[in-house]
Amino acid sequence: MSDSSRDTAEGAGWGAAERGAYRQLVPERAEKLSWLDPRTLWAARNGVLASWFGDPTGRTRARWVAQRAAAGAPADKVIRRDDPDRFSFLVIGDTGEGGDPQYAVVPGLLRAGAGTRFAVLASDVIYPVGSADDYAAKFFRPYQDYPAPIYAIPGNHDWYEDLGGFMRVFCDDAPPLPPEPAPRPAGRAWLRALLWHRPRPDDGRRLAEARALRAAPGQRAVQPGPYWAIDAGPVRIVGIDTGLLGTLDAEQGAWLREVSRGPRPKILVTGSPLYVDGEHHPCVIEGGGTVDDVVRDPDHHYVAAIGGDIHNYQRYPVDVGGRTIQYVVAGGGGAFTHATHTIPRVAVGGVTERDFRCYPLRGDSLAFYSTLYGRRLRLRRFFTLTEAEAAAVVAERLGIGPTRARPGEAVRVTRRVRLVAGLLGTGRRPGKRKRFRLPVRKIYTQVFSPGSATYSPPFFKCFLRLDVTPEAVRLRCFAATGNRAQETDPPVEDEVTFPLR
Repeated sequence: MSDSSRDTAEGAGWGAAERGAYRQLVPERAEKLSWLDPRTLWAARNGVLASWFGDPTGRTRARWVAQRAAAGAPADKVIRRDDPDRFSFLVIGDTGEGGDPQYAVVPGLLRAGAGTRFAVLASDVIYPVGSADDYAAKFFRPYQDYPAPIYAIPGNHDWYEDLGGFMRVFCDDAPPLPPEPAPRPAGRAWLRALLWHRPRPDDGRRLAEARALRAAPGQRAVQPGPYWAIDAGPVRIVGIDTGLLGTLDAEQGAWLREVSRGPRPKILVTGSPLYVDGEHHPCVIEGGGTVDDVVRDPDHHYVAAIGGDIHNYQRYPVDVGGRTIQYVVAGGGGAFTHATHTIPRVAVGGVTERDFRCYPLRGDSLAFYSTLYGRRLRLRRFFTLTEAEAAAVVAERLGIGPTRARPGEAVRVTRRVRLVAGLLGTGRRPGKRKRFRLPVRKIYTQVFSPGSATYSPPFFKCFLRLDVTPEAVRLRCFAATGNRAQETDPPVEDEVTFPLR
């Protein structure tokens, strides 16, 4: 097995390396998505409108679910498969930007995913607004050679056109919803409806042609709706739809509680991770309670909760009443990379820095972002840090040991290195005073980061393979850097085996 980023800098993708063969897969006119384009920002306005004027997602979701039920979808929304007691499946999060980073994941995924029975896309299948016509280059083409079914849960971007494209692709070509009655004039709902972004009338005209890329009988998957459960071998995989604002409506919450009952071990897949960036986000359910309340209930037998939305990998093994639940962030499937160097020293839910895992490593994340800022501000000599400098200053600021061994190598942390690390928001020790920093985590995520997607390695993308037996699940996070070395032999960045009983 090839070196990972925890072993060597070359294993992380740094240095002069041969570019991977993924470039042959990328369409000649691949879209280079930029969130700095005012047209893109305007098209993606529905999330802001929902937060200002009320979120209609729950009502729209209920209408989709009712339509699927009328078409014959199972009332319990459970997909019952015939998988054996020992089987494997993939989880890929936040995939659909359609550029080099997404396609760079594919060769390694096909190799490390050989023999898996199905895959699950966890959040944000299509950027920027979930349009049906974007599925050709951002779903059907990249995964045309994956021979098994692909299921999905939507992310907030899939909801920017009221989930129409998602429902057509994954839910048996569900027809458009009939229009709702117009809201009362001059109210909040009326203003929201007036400004609401909707799909073009001819959206999806190329969808039939795109479907031909994944037309084999073994690739077919039909879902009962945007949320579902899969009974596969000895486990039940529960997929929930957290909509535009990362919450559950009351109807879906009641279903989640019902489908979670019973002794069968369960794995949650969600568009909003419950532990992320050193914080706990339990995910509110309309009417009371949280998703994490359901996960932690010992009568429900959850062993893991995997969430997309944040574009990197993180793992928190949380002790809940004497049993460990693995809380995982798995959003590194193709979209621009979210920083990990902004994560403070971990102390949440009983999880310490010793137990926490992330990819990219914080030092690699800081080096990656220093290069982005150096290019964007045209101050490369000032901002750009080597991976060794970045790793050293992260260890110094957080008070943690080095995550990558460098025998005989002494790295000097200069005043410039410390200044750049501070400006780029490198995580602080608990209790340290906040200082001025450039936008990296929130504003950068919303504006600069998507516009700074790189088209040369390392990309720091990843996907999960879960191997299930009646006794345990083995979870591995595989890396995709865009270099040929990691493409032909994908390195394992994290591995954990946890019991089912």
